[in-house]
Amino acid sequence: MKTNRRITGIIAAVLALSLLLGIGITAYAKDTAGTLTQEEVEKIVNTSTKQEEVTSPFIEISKKAQESVVGVNNYQVSRRSQFSHSFGFFFDQTPEEFEQERRVGTGSGTVISPYGHVLTNFHVIRDASRVTVNVGDRELEAAVLGTDADLDIAVLLVPGLDLPHVTLGDSDGIQVGEYAIVIGNPLGTQFERSVSVGIVSAVSRTMTSSGRDRYGLRTEIENNMIQVDAAISSGNSGGGMFNTLGQLQGIPTMKLVDNASPFSPSNYSIDNIGMCVPINAAKPLIRTVLENYNAQEAEAQAQKVREQEEHQAADAAKPRPKLGVSVRSVNSFLSASQGIVPQGALVMEVFENTPAQAAGIQVGDIIVEADGEVITTNSQLVAKIQEKNNGDELVLKVYRMTGLMAALEDLSKLQSLGKGEYIDITAQMIIQDGADM
Repeated sequence: MKTNRRITGIIAAVLALSLLLGIGITAYAKDTAGTLTQEEVEKIVNTSTKQEEVTSPFIEISKKAQESVVGVNNYQVSRRSQFSHSFGFFFDQTPEEFEQERRVGTGSGTVISPYGHVLTNFHVIRDASRVTVNVGDRELEAAVLGTDADLDIAVLLVPGLDLPHVTLGDSDGIQVGEYAIVIGNPLGTQFERSVSVGIVSAVSRTMTSSGRDRYGLRTEIENNMIQVDAAISSGNSGGGMFNTLGQLQGIPTMKLVDNASPFSPSNYSIDNIGMCVPINAAKPLIRTVLENYNAQEAEAQAQKVREQEEHQAADAAKPRPKLGVSVRSVNSFLSASQGIVPQGALVMEVFENTPAQAAGIQVGDIIVEADGEVITTNSQLVAKIQEKNNGDELVLKVYRMTGLMAALEDLSKLQSLGKGEYIDITAQMIIQDGADM
């Protein structure tokens, strides 16, 4: 009986509490019903943030370091072909090759001296015919003063670069767990001077990369690098990795991706593993470049480059003489390894009333030398012709083999042609219309 009374009391207490809560909720809803006053709206919406009260160890460092980071552009000259003349051989047309410059890649760089020296990665400027740096909307010419392909670093000089330079740190003192501030141009100028932050994950990771020696032989290179978990994307290469003192401690160089390890299964996932070249590893090259720097010589060289560019621009506008032939590279249809005929520019057509016709060049001749330089492709012949002015002589050596053009329709007949002969020919170049080259 006492138990039943106790349960009844508990139920009554719960009901009473529920009733009180219900009254309270109803009363609160009633108090907030209606519209807000303009003063209440302004109080909610019209707010401000005091920048001086926002604390972060990265704000001031980022502001200063960003001013010293630039974009680096790699321009290369590519050769392209266009077809103009038709022939009855197994190849239908003769291509005319021409050169075209285009930007093939972008990266980042960091200003390291008050004279315009910029530190970047070697792979950013590899094989470039011209290097420039981007500073906002400006694009400035850069000269490559020093490189170390094994370390993947390069030092550029940008005359007239009016940007502050960074202070180099001592990467031997880097500690695991300290902040790593990475600044660069991921994906080019669209995300110029982006800042990403992480920590130093390891101070000496041995990384193996492939390269080539000066003769083209593939080599394997090992370097010790700083591992960070800050975001490093395509375009960040060559930028800066800074500590909280604003010192340049490394050069962001690579990131590991999901297929980076040959031992990883197909579903292996990799996140935030980036590698930076320690600044101390780059200091010997930096020292060598700075010790050999002479401001007056650099300005004189820059002026010489500007004058050459002006001269080339004016020279390009002048009409050029033509030899009067249509040619195609032998190696485009006959491998050099066969050795049946020499490599060179095969004459497909000789135009009338041209220097080529006057000099006795014939269809089927293979031009193998021009002014003492070996010719292996038609583009090399074009380059030699473009050096000539009206009235200049072009000294050629051609290989002539009777029946060559007919045999090209059936390559098996080449073996039965026998030996040809080398003939020296001199053509006097004149300006004319109608010929391919």
